[in-house]
Amino acid sequence: MSNHNGVTTEPASAARRGQHEYWMRRALELAAEAAASGEVPVGAVVVLGGEAIGEGRNSPIELLDPTAHAEMLALRQAALAAGSYRLGEAVLYSTLEPCPMCAGALVAARIRTLVFGARDLRFGGVRSKFQIADSELLNHRAEIVEGVCGAEATTLLQKFFAERR
Repeated sequence: MSNHNGVTTEPASAARRGQHEYWMRRALELAAEAAASGEVPVGAVVVLGGEAIGEGRNSPIELLDPTAHAEMLALRQAALAAGSYRLGEAVLYSTLEPCPMCAGALVAARIRTLVFGARDLRFGGVRSKFQIADSELLNHRAEIVEGVCGAEATTLLQKFFAERR
């Protein structure tokens, strides 16, 4: 079911849910790689036509780049693969709710659907703090599906931060 903005508010059909879980598991693998490198465990995958065309894991420390979030890296790789910055039929999977920067980038890329696992209560740019990805103020609104593999994403983040305390 959709709310007045056309945003998904209930779980997707069984087939879509299975597809979302499949790609989110890949994003979780990338998040685990980020954690193993000492980066905050976030992974992202851009899927177009049933195929991953972009992947990323948080890498700002490794790349000395404050914009090297998983979603940004996945979007950059996807745009190169597609030969266009416009990814209007693509789905972006992220283990964590995108921050305002990443939410703005997915709007600029015209991502059709954003699927994310865990909410980011401190910096979330899609639901928790702002609603950038489907704002009526902007020229593009993505469909939002949240909570896919959310428990696994949350556990990965909690473990990562607990080990650093």
